[in-house]
Amino acid sequence: MFDRWFKKTSHDIGIDLGTSNTLVFIQDRGVVINEASVVAVNTRAGQILAVGREALKMQGKTPAHLQVIQPLVDGVISDFEVAEKMLKYFFDRVHREHRMLTPRPRVVIGIPLDVTEVEKKAVEDAVMSAGAREVHLVQTIVAAAVGARLPIQDASGNMLVDCGGGVTQVAVISLSGVVASKSLRVAGSEVDVDIMNYARHEFNLLVGERVAEEAKLYISRSKEGAPLPTVKLRGRDLLTGLPREIGLSGEQMVSALRRSLKSIVDGIKSTLEVTPPELVADIYQRGITLVGGGASLLGLREAIVEATKMKVIVVDDPMTCAVRGMGLLLEDAALLREISIPSSQNDDIVR
Repeated sequence: MFDRWFKKTSHDIGIDLGTSNTLVFIQDRGVVINEASVVAVNTRAGQILAVGREALKMQGKTPAHLQVIQPLVDGVISDFEVAEKMLKYFFDRVHREHRMLTPRPRVVIGIPLDVTEVEKKAVEDAVMSAGAREVHLVQTIVAAAVGARLPIQDASGNMLVDCGGGVTQVAVISLSGVVASKSLRVAGSEVDVDIMNYARHEFNLLVGERVAEEAKLYISRSKEGAPLPTVKLRGRDLLTGLPREIGLSGEQMVSALRRSLKSIVDGIKSTLEVTPPELVADIYQRGITLVGGGASLLGLREAIVEATKMKVIVVDDPMTCAVRGMGLLLEDAALLREISIPSSQNDDIVR
């Protein structure tokens, strides 16, 4: 009786819990939260000061008793307590902003490829502790394929590259499952480090992570075919110790990102090498699909096209592709059962 009432009155939720950003999808409402996966903590009082963008503004600017923590590393939970509080904050915010006086929701949440049982259980426990009544785990890249409207249930090859904040995932999907895959520790965070290292080695300028990330986002928003803008970096001159500003041209930014782009391209090629030839033939015909926040990274699409000689498609709004796929899964119970990963919890929790 209560279970039927829960299903009628609760609003099911899809969560793309990423290293850099967390997105929340509510059934019938769409994407309602897109926040940084960052929490600011007062270590003296043990209090959460800010979550999301407000916490991100504090990064690199805090006194000793304040910490800005990213509870996820390479797409998996590294700080369970902080991750739980972050998810609880997002759940409470959803209920507050949308006036949802409803019971605990059913949640679909994405996890990376190649997670361990311990990492999988950490995600489930964090979501349950944050207020979910039921958790379904799906591989994020499979959810992204659903969000991109690819025919993953067919006996044909679909290749996706999901460029996230902490990890880049490459997968070939057929018959609702991953046939070949590779996880790369080269993603948005590593690109920021490339920009920082380039400024240091070429201009003797020490810049922070936030400055490097803003430069990456600025250049990635430039329209295809338009002249690349000059990106300004501000930091500390390593020779004088004084503040200094430099401008990086589009060509210099491409040079700064060359190492990361090569690593991603090599990962795609190595995945294709272990993919059955029948599926490779399908991929050659259909092309490679780019999803994730890093899909618009300067030079990435061109580098993949040059290396593979195949067409590369960047989906519309690539950052929300995975969480939109989770929203579609909430509406398709049969497909959700088909692609859900077996739970480490008891069978009566996840059905």
